[in-house]
Amino acid sequence: MNIPTRFIWALGLSCLSTWAWAADVPGSHDLQGLPRLADAQIVDYSVKPDIERIYPMGSIRKISGRLRFEGQVNSRGQTTAVTYELPAEHTGSEAFTAAREALQKEGAELLFWCQGRDCGESSLWANEVFGNSKLVGADDQQSYLLMRRAAPEQNQLVALYGINRGGRKAYLHVEQLQASADLGELLPTSATLQRQLKSTGELDFPKLTGEPDAQWVTLIARALNLDVTSRVSLTGANAAAWRDALIKGGVRAARMDLGTKPAKGLHLELLR
Repeated sequence: MNIPTRFIWALGLSCLSTWAWAADVPGSHDLQGLPRLADAQIVDYSVKPDIERIYPMGSIRKISGRLRFEGQVNSRGQTTAVTYELPAEHTGSEAFTAAREALQKEGAELLFWCQGRDCGESSLWANEVFGNSKLVGADDQQSYLLMRRAAPEQNQLVALYGINRGGRKAYLHVEQLQASADLGELLPTSATLQRQLKSTGELDFPKLTGEPDAQWVTLIARALNLDVTSRVSLTGANAAAWRDALIKGGVRAARMDLGTKPAKGLHLELLR
């Protein structure tokens, strides 16, 4: 009996697809809102129902046997950790960027973001923070961020860590914490706001709908003054008041224009 070539080809693709999916760690799955890169495989997966987690918000180093960093978010709850091994044609930074963009499209807020040697030693992130030696790689080829999901999941934190290792291996580690208590107000770092502005060309603060808040004025002013050559436009119902407050906060007036596009809250767009 002759079997059509197209049937054999389709059967072969089906088998390959099943094999690739079966290569995932048994019982594992992707996290909500985080689609994986094609051909990436889950090589580690764990769910811990009630643990305390500390997520750094600064470059990490070890001094006298203790881990040190500038800031942190400390919370308790259920933690789900997923580690993807990426296909050879993709890097850790590619998977990291895709995951970050997917989360931001859903309204997640960036709290901390570092790249390369600004993060500290990769071995410390791998072994001390995430407890996974697979993630040890080149210090200049790592990316880490901490995000807070948008309401109604505002008590969920998501940490991403992308890394390239030798031998063309790259990994993306994703960790989600469902906090058992209200996380309250969490503010990003000024350096994170500056990195986001340069990387995406904009900063969006939909919650800043009222008059300028002193805490946020200081934070945004510091972020803008990390690069005094940049210019931005401000839009939103109270954009003029925010501009005045940022000028008082030390940002040169010539660096800020008032935009005309409608925006919820306060929106900054990079002009140059």
